[in-house]
Amino acid sequence: MASEGPAIKEKAYEKQNRAMRAEHKKETGKTLGSRQTSGTGKRRVSFACRFAGMKGAMKGANGEPTRKAMALKKWGFGSVEAARSFCNKNKNKKNKKWLEIITLTLTSLE
Repeated sequence: MASEGPAIKEKAYEKQNRAMRAEHKKETGKTLGSRQTSGTGKRRVSFACRFAGMKGAMKGANGEPTRKAMALKKWGFGSVEAARSFCNKNKNKKNKKWLEIITLTLTSLE
């Protein structure tokens, strides 16, 4: 029965997630975007950067994964370190691209 614990907890996590999304839609009339479990989309990079800085355990006192651990897993990260590495690798790509465009524009004006 101990092997069924995380699966049951994941079902509870999904149920709570659906309820939270329904409440958000009812309040704002807008839907939340789905999880991005692969790629380097800006929402996934933002998620990784937020969760890379979060304090807290990956397992609770009872040995089951925490909500933080389950969220990281759902977004495709195995650990906080993986999210931090992904964040550091991808967070400035857009800024660097804009910086290059601005530099090229300024040099062409001279």
